[in-house]
Amino acid sequence: MTDFIYRDAKTTQISFPLGGIGAGAIGLAGNGRLIDWEIFNRPNKGSVNGFSHFAVRAEAEGKVLDARVLHGDLHPPYQGELHLPHFQSFGWGPRREYLTGLPHFKDVEFRGEFPIATLTFDDAHFPGAVTLRAFSPLIPLNDRDSSLPAAFFEYTLTNTTDQTLDYTLAGVLRNPLPANNRNAVHAHAWGHALHLTSDGVEPESTRYGDLTLATDSGLNSGGQHDEATLSWQEYWFRGVWFDSLEVYWKDFTAGGLFQNRTYPLARAGEGNEGLLAVHLRLAPGETRRVRFVIAWNFPICENYWKRDQKLPPGVNRTWRNYYATLWPDSQASARYALEQWDRLYDETARFQQALFASSLPPAAIDAISANLAILKSPTVLRLEDGTLYGWEGCQVDAGCCEGSCTHVWNYQQAVPFLFPALERSMRVADYRYNLRHDGGMDFRLQLPLGVGLWGFRPCADGQFGGVLKTYRDWKICGDSAWLRDLWPAVKQSIEFAWHPNNEDRWDPDKTGVLWGRQHHTLDMELFGPNSWLTGMYLAALKAGAEMAEHLGDDETAAEYRAIFARGKAWADANLFNGEYYIQRIDLHDRGIVEAFAQDELVLMGGSTLEAYWDEEHQEIKYQIGDGSSIDQVLGQWHASLYGLGDIFDPVQVRAASAAIYKYNFIPVMGEVYNPCRIYCLNDEGGLVICAWPAGTTKPTIPAPYSQETMNGFEYAAASHMIMNGLVDEGMTCVEALRRRYDGERRNPWNEFECGSNYARSMASYALLNAFAGFEFDMVRKEIGFRPVRMIDGRFRCFWSLDSGWGEFELTPERAELRVLYGSLDLNALTLPLTEGQAVTSVRVDDAPVSFITTAGKLLLNGGVHLAQGSSITVTFA
Repeated sequence: MTDFIYRDAKTTQISFPLGGIGAGAIGLAGNGRLIDWEIFNRPNKGSVNGFSHFAVRAEAEGKVLDARVLHGDLHPPYQGELHLPHFQSFGWGPRREYLTGLPHFKDVEFRGEFPIATLTFDDAHFPGAVTLRAFSPLIPLNDRDSSLPAAFFEYTLTNTTDQTLDYTLAGVLRNPLPANNRNAVHAHAWGHALHLTSDGVEPESTRYGDLTLATDSGLNSGGQHDEATLSWQEYWFRGVWFDSLEVYWKDFTAGGLFQNRTYPLARAGEGNEGLLAVHLRLAPGETRRVRFVIAWNFPICENYWKRDQKLPPGVNRTWRNYYATLWPDSQASARYALEQWDRLYDETARFQQALFASSLPPAAIDAISANLAILKSPTVLRLEDGTLYGWEGCQVDAGCCEGSCTHVWNYQQAVPFLFPALERSMRVADYRYNLRHDGGMDFRLQLPLGVGLWGFRPCADGQFGGVLKTYRDWKICGDSAWLRDLWPAVKQSIEFAWHPNNEDRWDPDKTGVLWGRQHHTLDMELFGPNSWLTGMYLAALKAGAEMAEHLGDDETAAEYRAIFARGKAWADANLFNGEYYIQRIDLHDRGIVEAFAQDELVLMGGSTLEAYWDEEHQEIKYQIGDGSSIDQVLGQWHASLYGLGDIFDPVQVRAASAAIYKYNFIPVMGEVYNPCRIYCLNDEGGLVICAWPAGTTKPTIPAPYSQETMNGFEYAAASHMIMNGLVDEGMTCVEALRRRYDGERRNPWNEFECGSNYARSMASYALLNAFAGFEFDMVRKEIGFRPVRMIDGRFRCFWSLDSGWGEFELTPERAELRVLYGSLDLNALTLPLTEGQAVTSVRVDDAPVSFITTAGKLLLNGGVHLAQGSSITVTFA
């Protein structure tokens, strides 16, 4: 259970990202500090930007009553930090940049409902009440505004005393660029801006860029000055030792307006802070709001992780950020942010409120919303043409595991529904740049685009997942022309399974079962039939058949269906052990590995034989065998989410989901053995990747990561449990997972796996569609809801597709589908009608619509168009 409010020690690990999709972010700490300045086109964990902060002061009749930085207490430990420069490291205490030595607020309550954070500052000594509302635009379908490189801060001040007081809100921003710093305040019709640049960086350099701190205070909606007064210092006092902070606090606590300070540009140096202050007079009980925005522009990107790569002719080593093609510098971004603030906030809040009003358990809403923060992290890039590209996660100062890794990004379900155009851009990039001539697909897209293929072997789950994602994305948008353009490459990738050039001999005889060597997301290979990877293959065949048939390729559709039928029959009969699905392999048969020994392309461990044959134990390494794999029915998860129907026997699938909960869920991880990475420990619980029940044989050296808990896998399995009616079991897993990210143990907005902000965790979005029983087919213009659990006959949820998003609400008397953004064309609506329940009327706004009811589906005669603000209401007898 969560109320989304964090206090005291539960704020210590918080870093709430504020920024744009593919634009980087600044972290808002649990006590209000500005941390994790990840705006320079790469991760930057644990970073600060000098003394950048916000502060507040209260005066009465020219006398300063109190002055404080807008931070709360810093919580232990206080020993300092490792790996920092001398005098800032372990054994010297907290970093000076944390400003813990300045007066600050005793307590901060942090309410985090991503993408909006609300902080309440409390201190008995300060004569007033202060709150902060911080956000950056996250508006489904509007990927342009959601990519704005800016962080929004709205402070609310209330005079709680019985006398008129003068308040000052000051924003301080450090220039992070090399010498010479050029700090300047500009007065514009849209506001005042402290603009930070440098004359020491060429525009073509990856270090080139600028920052802006801006406010629209002092202006009313008509561009005229209001009662607020502004002052500024373009430069703090420069000196050595502690001079700059000493003089700043002296200036701040002196009261009145700041006196500007400048330095000759030729010797301005670097690391200069500047400030912008807003001065307000408030009567007793009066409340005023002050808006600040921090915007940035670092336009030039490069493949910094492979700087020595050879580029083919015509391929440039660097490229521009997408956001830099829209806003030429940070002042332009700041202006856009301030001028469009009300709309950007209203549309962001409209989405947030609809999502949080959904009738899901709080832990599910928490999981869904928190992992949307990944989109604002440096895990995500947008290339110059807007294409979405992603790392798997983030190291401290570099991306972790390049290339929009197909087998990792397979799991995430947030982007295709919230930003479907961006998801489709990933499909186009993969099939255009990542496909071999024989249909094999590299699973790591190389940058810059056009540089060539990665060169490792294809992975079965990533390759077939690409087919399933193409099918899903087509059903979300309904654009058959888009599908037709991709289809030759998609078809080629499916048929690689039996292509004679397939070095891993997946299914040379078109049996519908993967028999050969199968690379996968656990970073090694399985040998022989298993439900996990064969299920992905079967689902791809079924999806491929439907896409082929729609495009008029009936011969291909028939062939795929025949292969699918053979594979499904064999898998149902041979891979289910009566309780769950397994891998069929003789672990002691050295010949299985030797059959592939001519191919020595191995990720870890030397040659194929060295990597996979354990001579001492006479056993094949890195297999599952009789174990219960968390992903054993992953192909069915995809198929059920996308409306593909049964891949395996549904009774067996439900039993397998129950077995995953029974065997893979460990309620107290401290009581079991785990030689792998420690993502769950002590009293924490979670789903492990693979488990071997009593009476089964566990390989001596099983599949990598088997004893780990990894969030994205857990969300996929848990949401599939919910889809199979195991709601309590699924939510037990979700609640255990989110308890691990409680603000004290770990950051609620940074689920990690192989690095921070791990993309696979966006699998949590599937919880929304699972609870809603969400059905969609925009090719036929059909949508449906079959909630798995209702409270007193009522259910409400957020939904999103390519053309629009909104809310669905179901009561015993009626169902209503509302469009809150965009539009929706609809030919049919599927509802969970109970036995004997009849539909008496269908209306779009106030206009009646004729309909036919068949098997719970309302066929809307002539179809309907729902514009933004419209709704369709179905009334029951």
